[in-house]
Parts: sequence; structure tokens; C-alpha cells
Amino acid sequence: MAKTLPKRDVVIMGLGWTGSILAQELTQAGLRVVAIERGPWRDTATDFNIAYMQDELRYAIRKDLFLKPSVEAMTMRNDVSQTALPMRDYGSFLPGNGVGGAGVHWNGYTWRYYPSDFECKSHHIKRYGAKKIADLQLQDWGVTFDEIEHCYDRFEYLCGTSGKAGVIKGQVQPGGNPFEGSRSRDYPTPPLTMPYSSTLFAEAARNLGLHPFPAPSSNLSQAYINPLGVRIGQCTYCGFCERFGCGNYSKASAQTTILPVLMRNPNFELRTDSEVLKINLHPDGKTAKSVTYIDDAGTECEQPADIVLLCGYGLMNVRMMFLSGIGQPYDPKTGKGVVGRNYCYQTGGGGAQMIFDDKKFNPFVGAGALSTSAHDFNADAFDHSNLDFVGGATIGSGESNGRPITNRPTPPGTPRWGSKWKDATAKTYGRVMGIGGSGSSYPIRGNYLDLDPTYTDRHGRPLLRITFDFPDNDIRMQQWVSKQCEKIARTLNPKILTVGAVRKDWNSVPYGTTHNTGGAVMGADPATSAVNKYLQSWDVSNVFSVGASAFPQNAAQNPTGTVGMLAYWTAEAIRDRYMKAPGRLM
Repeated sequence: MAKTLPKRDVVIMGLGWTGSILAQELTQAGLRVVAIERGPWRDTATDFNIAYMQDELRYAIRKDLFLKPSVEAMTMRNDVSQTALPMRDYGSFLPGNGVGGAGVHWNGYTWRYYPSDFECKSHHIKRYGAKKIADLQLQDWGVTFDEIEHCYDRFEYLCGTSGKAGVIKGQVQPGGNPFEGSRSRDYPTPPLTMPYSSTLFAEAARNLGLHPFPAPSSNLSQAYINPLGVRIGQCTYCGFCERFGCGNYSKASAQTTILPVLMRNPNFELRTDSEVLKINLHPDGKTAKSVTYIDDAGTECEQPADIVLLCGYGLMNVRMMFLSGIGQPYDPKTGKGVVGRNYCYQTGGGGAQMIFDDKKFNPFVGAGALSTSAHDFNADAFDHSNLDFVGGATIGSGESNGRPITNRPTPPGTPRWGSKWKDATAKTYGRVMGIGGSGSSYPIRGNYLDLDPTYTDRHGRPLLRITFDFPDNDIRMQQWVSKQCEKIARTLNPKILTVGAVRKDWNSVPYGTTHNTGGAVMGADPATSAVNKYLQSWDVSNVFSVGASAFPQNAAQNPTGTVGMLAYWTAEAIRDRYMKAPGRLM
């Protein structure tokens, strides 16, 4: 029998970006908050120390910071005709493990989605007609960009994001992204200093009539003190961002922005190495009464609370809703049900790689989000009337790292080992420039999440099953964008030009991106969304599911900026509305 603990106002599953933001906001409002984190405590000084953090073998290859399948595995298949099998190692995407979550090892891109992204279905129907998107399951978010712009602003100023605004209060700004939604003010810090590859890309893009700009980065260009009084350092361009914690205190994370303040708040308590098993509902099923979890000593505990916040990695939020019986599971045969609906990913695989004899780059001088981007082919910035797809991609070029194990580009046809490989990698290193595209991922009826009928975890609970393949629409989109990247690359006259192939048949083994979205999507209609516009469960009014699981579809941009925005948006709804009148907000 579980050990019942003293009641708290709020219990949070997971202490990454969303959990930390919500805990900070709600403890400031006077609530007693406890966070239950499955992984260990992680701190910059002890866990990401500059003396050993730049260990590529330990962190990039052996994945020291990531979730292990022995703790929580998932199964995967491409369609319902296949039998899903467990992923024996996380490869295609890399969930975090421990305090800070995936926000510890992210690259730092801090994008906003476009106004049209939040009204994706209605926007496309209005401009192109319903037939254009008939094969897709697009949905509106239930909120508009203008409603939530201030929450984007709060997250950027928490992080100290470095960038150049494109549109401020309706006025286009020189040097920024002219396609973005109108913002209230500029970024808190100026852009990073761009490398040679980014400069070449910008010049070539401008010559073709495009609009390049520095990508918004939460690897900071200068030291900064955020609104909580936490000082973040200046990026040293060490090239150890993705898959690594930052030992310089210069990449925004929960550790470098919030936790130094939150952990001193007497209203807050953190329990690490403790795994939530399920949410317990009252007999009527309309509200939650507690969560059951296993603590660090292996004891089963029950934590009662007035509010339950799901702040795990998005896929874990969806699984917890399934395991707790919250919301109707989605059925791909009928299109009915909401939990598991509209699972999306990110569409990559295109782009161009160039090898030069007459140009020398320094890839080891890099940062996770050190890049110049162009959004002329993103979202609906361009006319799709005569194209056979909707959606788009960001394209850009920069230097994220020149690490010795994984950054070994060679010309096509080079052997994968031996003296010829050694000679080729020595000659090619520092001579390579890429133009890449990160594409939108739009939902179709057959891409979804559910519980696996066969495989279980160490506690006997069914694993999450992912059924996904890249939709034809998205493949056509990325093929078209890849041709645009090739056009830019050819103007630079490389010695060797290779254009990436875009393929279906999603594979869970090679790395793609850690941008999993959907499954507990937000919206204004309880028939097509698991949570409402405030990320509150339609069915269980004191449960909120916060994170990328709420995205009805995935835009081309990296999702972290929007995840942070939604955390502030939900915190405001709880503090300003729910606390005054507990119950359904819609």
C-alpha cells in the first residue's frame, strides 16, 4: 500500500523547462509546490564542469545525459500493418534525463512560430481552399499569436536570447526576419558574431533576393542578468552545446536561468530519482486527487495535491494521460478520440554540402545556434498555389561544432576506414560548408501514439507505441526546399556539391531531431483536442499537460521557444483564473 504524504497545492511531474517555469511562477503566487523528477539532480558546477564537460565520447557518443531505454523504452512502427518493436537505444531522438530535462543538452535555437502557424487549418483553407489540405489533419491551436506574444517575450528575456528582431510593433526592422510576427521589443542581447560560412550564405542568399538574418540563440553573445536576477555568461564558441551541458553558464537552461532562485524558495520542494507511476482520480473521474510515485528508496508514495501538472518530455506526458485514464484514446480508423492524436516530428534530410579548395572554415569555433537563417521558404511566406504541398522549412548555414569523432566530412565515394579515409578526412576537415533545411511536420490520420499491447516497462506498465512515417506532403515539401538550397550552393562554386536525399520510412536508429510533438494537443474543440487553449485537460479540470505534446502540428522552427512560451501562458491561466475559481476554464 502506498505511503500517503501531506497534501500540497501543486504537484509537478518533471523539472525541465516547463516544470521549472511553472514552479517559479506558482511559488511566487504563494502556492506550495512539489516537483517529482525521475532522474538525478544536475547542477552546472558539479555536473557540467568545464574541466570535463567537453568529453565527446562520454556525452555525444555514449549519451551520458540522456534517458536510457532500461528506464523507459518505447516501441515504433511506420504504419498499422506492422508490428511495433522496442527501441533498444534512443537514436532518432534523445529525451533528457534528470533535472533540466532536454533543456540541458539542446542547441539553443529560440524561435517563435508564425501567426499563421497558430491558425494553420483556417489559414490554409482561407488562402487555398479545403481541397489543398484534404490529406492532412491540420488544426488550429485555439490561441492566436497576438494573445501569446507577451509569453514569448517573457521566455526570451528569461533566457537572454541573442538575436535581431525583424518586426517590432508592426514595423519591419533592417537585418531581422521580415516574415516573423510582430513583437513588442527587440531581443535582450545582440546576435552572436557570425562565422565565415554564415557570412557566405548570407551574401549568396541576398544575391538571390532572399532575406538572411542571424538565428535567435540562447547561447548568449554577452553577459546578461535576467529578470530573476540570475547572471548568464557570454558564449565562448567552444562547440560543445548539443548533447552537452554548458560549463560556461552561457547557454540558457533551467540551471542557468531559474533554479538558483527556485531552489531557495521555501514553498518549493524537489524530489529526485523518483518516478511518477500514475495520476489518481476521484470516483467521478472529473478531478485528480493525487499522484502515485516510487521514491529514491523504492517506496511507493501517494502525493495528494489540488493541481497536477504534467511537465515531462512531451511523449511522457501523453503516456501518463493514457496510463491514468485521462481523455479518450485516439482511434486512427475512425479519427475519433484525442489522446495520441496528431503525433508529428520534424522533416529533414535535404540540404546541400559543399567542399572547397579555396576556402577555409574553422568549425571548432562554434555554438549550438550559431547560424544565419532565411525564412523565405518557411510556413506560408511564399505562395503555395501552384505547388503540390503546404508547409515549409527554415534554411541556413553556420558552425555548431568541429568535434573530432562525429565531425568528419569526406567526399562522396570515400572508404569508411583505412588510409584513404584518413587522407580524405585530413584534407576535407575545415573545407566543408553546409546549407541545411529544417522542415515542418504536418499531421495525418495514421500518425499517432498509443499504448503498446505487448511490451511493458520495469513496473509492468505498457510502453508508449509510436506509429509514424513522413507524410507525402512533407516529403514533397522538403524535396522542393532542398532544390532551393542547391540553387544557393551552386552560386558559391564549390569543388564538390552533394545534395541530400529526402526519404520516407522513418527509422528510429539514426539521429534526426529531438523535436517530437503532439499526442495531447491543444485547441478550442474537445472533440479534436486533449487540452484546451490553457493546456487544461477537458476531462480532468485540475490536470494540465504542458509542453510540445500540446502542438497540433509542428512548424519548421525548433520547438523550445514555443514550449517555454506555453509554460508562461499556462502559469498565467492558473494564477490569474484557475486559483480564483477552480474548475474548467473553457
